[in-house]
Amino acid sequence: MTDLKLMFTGLRNPFSRLLWAVILCLPLAACTILPQTPISQVYLLPAQPAASAGGPTIERSLRIVQPNASQFINGSRIAVQPQGSEITAYSGSRWSDPAPILLRNRLTQEFRSDGRFSSVSTDDDNLQADWELGGDLSSFQGVYNGEQGEVVIRFDARLVQTSDRRVMANRSFVARQPINGRSMDDVVKAFGQASDQLAAQILAWTRQQAAN
Repeated sequence: MTDLKLMFTGLRNPFSRLLWAVILCLPLAACTILPQTPISQVYLLPAQPAASAGGPTIERSLRIVQPNASQFINGSRIAVQPQGSEITAYSGSRWSDPAPILLRNRLTQEFRSDGRFSSVSTDDDNLQADWELGGDLSSFQGVYNGEQGEVVIRFDARLVQTSDRRVMANRSFVARQPINGRSMDDVVKAFGQASDQLAAQILAWTRQQAAN
């Protein structure tokens, strides 16, 4: 190192000094211990809304609100229970929106595709509505029992009459979908299929309440 310093100070040309300074710094740059930031994959929730089944129009407007959720589920991390009661998140992957917003938007998509309610809005729209559909999202995660995994979505729905905030009906819904594969794409596909099941069940239940 002493010989290199003497060589460096003996150079009269500024360009030569700069070149040698860069060369001396190269080993330091190559040996950095700082970890590389992992690339995060962002996923949309897949959806296959049901086509309109026809039938009479329901002369009521419906507002679908973001459900309540625990602090862990109320985020964009893709939750997973790898074993027992432990809950964590799939590494390097996240949703495009927090899980409660994903479910609200999925339900809104289902009701609008059905087309029977006179209008369907969300709490983002801040529009007047006759009924409000909300509730509690208690599960939105992958669950593993050994090597076999499944997606579990559990939603406790409440149908409220907005004029007096009276709860007209409530019901718990659970959708389960096996995860067929080990890739993150397989996991996300299972989430989409489970949310399709859940949305169809809630749509049928809400239409039934309208018929009562």
